[in-house]
Amino acid sequence: MEKSKKEISPVKISRRTLLGGTLAAAILPVSTSFAKYIQAGIPVSADPMVDPTKIVGPGPSELGSRSPFESPLRKPSEISSRTPLQDLYSTITPADLHFERHHAGIPSIDPHQYELLIHGMVDKPMKFSLADLKRFPSVTRTSFLECAGNFRTGKEEMTPQDILGLTSQSEWTGVMLSTLFREVGASAKATWFLAEGSDAALLTRSVPMEKGWSDAMIAYGQNGESIRPAQGYPARLFLPGYEGNMNVKWIRRIEVSDQPYMTREETSKYTYPVKDKVSMFNFEMDARSIITFPSFPQRVERGWIEIRGIAWSGRGKIVTVQVSTDAGRSWNTARLQEPVLDKAHTYFRYLWQWNGNETEILSRAIDDTGYIQPSLKQLVDARGTEIGGYHMNPVTAWQIKGNGTVLFKPA
Repeated sequence: MEKSKKEISPVKISRRTLLGGTLAAAILPVSTSFAKYIQAGIPVSADPMVDPTKIVGPGPSELGSRSPFESPLRKPSEISSRTPLQDLYSTITPADLHFERHHAGIPSIDPHQYELLIHGMVDKPMKFSLADLKRFPSVTRTSFLECAGNFRTGKEEMTPQDILGLTSQSEWTGVMLSTLFREVGASAKATWFLAEGSDAALLTRSVPMEKGWSDAMIAYGQNGESIRPAQGYPARLFLPGYEGNMNVKWIRRIEVSDQPYMTREETSKYTYPVKDKVSMFNFEMDARSIITFPSFPQRVERGWIEIRGIAWSGRGKIVTVQVSTDAGRSWNTARLQEPVLDKAHTYFRYLWQWNGNETEILSRAIDDTGYIQPSLKQLVDARGTEIGGYHMNPVTAWQIKGNGTVLFKPA
């Protein structure tokens, strides 16, 4: 009995040990793989000998910065840079990590000289300064933006950023385009409008008036601040759920018409073959999802794992995300993080106990129209073409190796 008492006698902790910050290590031993994952997100001091309670840290600054222990980065190319989806903890993308896609670089625009012209089939052609736009009633909504060509495959060593990093989500603030249409007296006979940007490419796209009257915005705010130059400063067209290139940045002109304009970006570009035809005017981004944890280059250990990821649809709300942990042979319903918003990234979670055997994990999204995210084979069969082009939204899979290594399964 005395021996038993000795075995469970409490560990003596000195005041110095307590103040040194080792109490947590003494009373919270990492005894399970689940606990290790919880603690993995806590940065450790670069110098464990330094007691932060003995050093006065820097004071307030004009501009905040990330911890030196955190360094999420976009992967740039000549025309785009990708959001590090695997490094984000929620559906909101920090403005400086929002993906970029440019056709002729980023123009420098003086907000005091900025003007938006709306003309064509309207009663009163008008120019609006940035100050004019901000005088109208404003609206704020959270919604994703995605490039029409957001899908890459080809090798096992690919992260979610590499595969689907051309999508991001922000809280956008601006004036409804319908408000401006009423101000200029847009004709009831008009069915299309042309949106033109101020970049060197003069990117232009035809947009249905129906979209303009429903939920289109001229946005000047992003995540509580002015839109960044790479996202269209000082103002951009924002079309919730529509492919990225139609959300014309640095918007300078809108021309109202009764027919599409057949611009370069909607004829020779942003079209794709479907069997013996060419598909044009593909607006909404179809439902899709991706698991962001676990994913390459992360490693896992046997035991409980919370599978996490995002799902979204340009046609409405996500209603269900299904997760498979046996290479697609069976599917389980994941838990959705509230609030589930219209045309927005939705966070999902599924708790899974891994037994150490090799397997594949997948996710597929279902939106409120009943659309189910397809497999690559279903997409190829429907289009009659090989992998490539725009609006490719196949179910993607991660391989879990016996040693815990996570690799992408190329399509």
